[in-house]
Amino acid sequence: MCGILAVLGCVDSSQAKRSRIIELSRRLRHRGPDWSGLHCFENCYLAHQRLAIVDPTSGDQPLYNEDKTVVVTVNGEIYNHKELREKLKGHQFRTGSDCEVIAHLYEEYGEEFVDMLDGMFSFVLLDTRSKTFIAARDAIGITPLYMGWGLDGSIWFASEMKALSDDCERFVSFLPGHIYSSKQGGLRRWYNPPWFTEMVPSGSYDPLVLRNAFEKAVTKRLMTDVPFGVLLSGGLDSSLVAAVACRHLADSEAARQWGSQLHTFCVGLKGSPDLGAAREVADYLGTRHHEFHFTVQEGIDALEEVIYHIETYDVTTIRASTPMFLMSRKIKSLGVKMVLSGEGSDEIFGGYLYFHKAPNKKEFHEETCRKIKALHLYDCLRANKSTSAWGLEARVPFLDKEFINIAMSIDPDWKMIRRDIGRIEKWILRNAFDDEKEPYLPKHILYRQKEQFSDGVGYSWIDGLKDHAEKQVTDSMLVNANFIYPENTPTTKEAYYYRTIFEKFFPKNAARSTVPGGPSVACSTAKAVEWDAAWSKNLDPSGRAALGVHVAAYDEKLNGKIANVPNDSPQEIKVTVEQAAAVV
Repeated sequence: MCGILAVLGCVDSSQAKRSRIIELSRRLRHRGPDWSGLHCFENCYLAHQRLAIVDPTSGDQPLYNEDKTVVVTVNGEIYNHKELREKLKGHQFRTGSDCEVIAHLYEEYGEEFVDMLDGMFSFVLLDTRSKTFIAARDAIGITPLYMGWGLDGSIWFASEMKALSDDCERFVSFLPGHIYSSKQGGLRRWYNPPWFTEMVPSGSYDPLVLRNAFEKAVTKRLMTDVPFGVLLSGGLDSSLVAAVACRHLADSEAARQWGSQLHTFCVGLKGSPDLGAAREVADYLGTRHHEFHFTVQEGIDALEEVIYHIETYDVTTIRASTPMFLMSRKIKSLGVKMVLSGEGSDEIFGGYLYFHKAPNKKEFHEETCRKIKALHLYDCLRANKSTSAWGLEARVPFLDKEFINIAMSIDPDWKMIRRDIGRIEKWILRNAFDDEKEPYLPKHILYRQKEQFSDGVGYSWIDGLKDHAEKQVTDSMLVNANFIYPENTPTTKEAYYYRTIFEKFFPKNAARSTVPGGPSVACSTAKAVEWDAAWSKNLDPSGRAALGVHVAAYDEKLNGKIANVPNDSPQEIKVTVEQAAAVV
């Protein structure tokens, strides 16, 4: 990941203004510690903080077309840049950077080129000939982007709002899948897949098509000129990413440079569920596994820094971001600059445990659509900013455009949890990789039930956070919370504590408005809370409120009621149920 900052149409073009832009851009240097760049044209500034992943030697930004009349600053990776270069043979490229194609595509196709990009990206492009500009963000919002307005009429764009919060009168989160054009005026959506309408699809389920699409999504993300690895929690999603990466690593350019043994990484409190599960998967795949431990106190000590970097006060996001933030620092210390991660699968396939209560396939599908549309506010934000805090890039194959289109075209009846016929959550994904001849994973791993990341790193982690918040926030503070924080009023002491830290760093109304609110249970949207009347009385944003489902599912598995799920040893199942019960 890199950090971008663009200021367009400001009144001041003095040296003092240039110095201020450099100062603000430095706030993003954690995202790109390898080099800094700045382009000035009249009253416009494009700044860049680079994390060098592809073409480290010559790919510094901003990037240009042949005569430098088109300037672009980019945060992201364009996986199909080699194919796009074939369409641009009449253009002269100065670097091997995957992002340089953006400048030339604009020259060739105008503003409509954005949908040609296959990757994750946020960019600002300045056309000095027409004195116009565009800004765009990838389909799902894997890379962050904020848009702001100055009192002098200037328009600002930045990877993180900390670069805008002092100098913009107002700023907002730039919508995923959108483009802003100064020529056409305003935002418009460039990403318009069939699933976006939320109409229920009727496509057939072909496990080989789904499997091949995911393998393609993983392999294209092995594009790197630097050391890399996989974040491995031992759950289904990260295990599949690691399994596919292992199979294809030997044939990739990265393997020829860095070796064919995949590095995997896991974090947790000592004895946590994730550590044991990840170790088992790593042993099976033969990866070079790195296990990191942290204590509850170390996590609490990091909270202020975590909230400053991830720029949210959402409880679930902070709970999960803290271990990821600590792990990313350890990973970077090993010289690794890029990791693959398993975000997005639960949203696409309805993998969260509350989906057990979906009343019908229409509501199931609509909830998956809502969850994907909100990823930029939750899991994408966490994965990107927790890693970028230490100059580490996270790539997410489940959020590949082609893979999402295929997965979301399948009749959601295939995704529904059906205990009567043996379908647990994400059954269609598990089944797609259930290869008897060449197993990707052992069956008990392939059919392992979901563990919330913030629980998987150690059940005492959330309890420790709640205990700490209890000591920091008094009863009277919580009673009067609606007067102090009338917008998205915190309803628990933990939420109140996080909010006070957030407000210290980002005190403006614009900042707090970038964080979503509303009721949620077990990571659901507000709409899905209606699925169970009891949930409205126990609005825990984590997965714990659905643990009744978790334990019940394992009980049925133990009793042999769920088909197509291998029989774990009684001892293994007993441990899982006891761990879950310990939380209640």
